[in-house]
Amino acid sequence: MAEGLKGKVALITGGSQGIGAAIAFRLAKDGAKVGVVSSSDIAKAEGVTEAIRAAGGDAFAEAADVRDANAVAALVARTVASHGKIDILVNSAGVFYPTPVGGTEASDTDKMVDINLKGTVHVINAVAPIMQRNGGGKIVNISSCAAFMGLKGYSLYCALKAGIAMLTRSLALELAPHDININAIAPGNTATPMNEDIRTQPELKSFLDTMAERTPSRHTYSSPEDMAGLAAFLVSDAARAMHGSTLLMDEGFTAGM
Repeated sequence: MAEGLKGKVALITGGSQGIGAAIAFRLAKDGAKVGVVSSSDIAKAEGVTEAIRAAGGDAFAEAADVRDANAVAALVARTVASHGKIDILVNSAGVFYPTPVGGTEASDTDKMVDINLKGTVHVINAVAPIMQRNGGGKIVNISSCAAFMGLKGYSLYCALKAGIAMLTRSLALELAPHDININAIAPGNTATPMNEDIRTQPELKSFLDTMAERTPSRHTYSSPEDMAGLAAFLVSDAARAMHGSTLLMDEGFTAGM
């Protein structure tokens, strides 16, 4: 294991799969004690923490619905009580599904807003004061390349991920004076359970082919580990001067036609 984050405590929402799990593995590899947070089923988080420990890292499992501000506050309180502090926060909890105009139930709209945007706000609201009292910290939000381009049928997802980018930028003005770095990653197509159907189902091959045609790097899907590498940089001392940035990691997908 590396030593760069030794002594640091990291909390990762959405850490039980996909990009969040990859970030948990990477930060643990770099020496942090990692809290893997699932939305409801702690067994999913425990599966990731067991694998991290088997690889020589230090991790603990938690569960909390980020839509519930009280549940988030309790999660943060438990973490501080058990581990003393929170140095690093990664907001990776999120959902992705179509919300076509005129054909989306109000409950589906509420769910996406509550998880993708309000959930991020709830966690930052609970963690930032702790970081302020401790003299600093690192926060990484997960935006999307969809924040920078329209996606037919996914307008709400695009709007919310653009909101994450602006939330990150605006919060930097409040948090930077407290030595808290807040930045965001905007992944492009990344191979996770969230999009396994697109990558594997024959009836969706035309959609996959379309994405492949407009991906300059010829890698239609990045790996979660690619995103984890950038997260590791953003929580390191090397990113000390970065505040409010949203970094594209999209294989050139949004660069143009």
